[in-house]
Amino acid sequence: MSEDREKRHQMEPENVKEIFAIFSEKMPALLNSLTDSIYGKDASAKFGQAVANFYTTLKKSGMTDEQAFKLSEQYMSSLNLGGIIAKAVGHRREGDD
Repeated sequence: MSEDREKRHQMEPENVKEIFAIFSEKMPALLNSLTDSIYGKDASAKFGQAVANFYTTLKKSGMTDEQAFKLSEQYMSSLNLGGIIAKAVGHRREGDD
C-alpha cells in the first residue's frame, strides 16, 4: 500500500520538465513587474510623498523634530515591502539552521 501512495505523489519527468519550462518562461517577467512596483519611479514618488505627509502631520501636531523623525523612520520601515520580504527570508533562513 505504501508503494501505491508513493507512486501517486511522484511526478513524471516530462511533467517536471514542463513545469520548469513554464516557470523559467514566466518568472523573469513576474520578478521585473514586482521589482518595478516596489522600486519604480512612480512607486518611489508615492512612497516619498507618503513619508513627507506623515512627517508634516507629526510636526503640525506638536512633536519635536527628533520625535517626528524617529516615528517617520518607523513608518518608512513599515511601508518598505522589499525590506519586509528580505527580513522574512532572512529570519526563515536563520530558523532553518
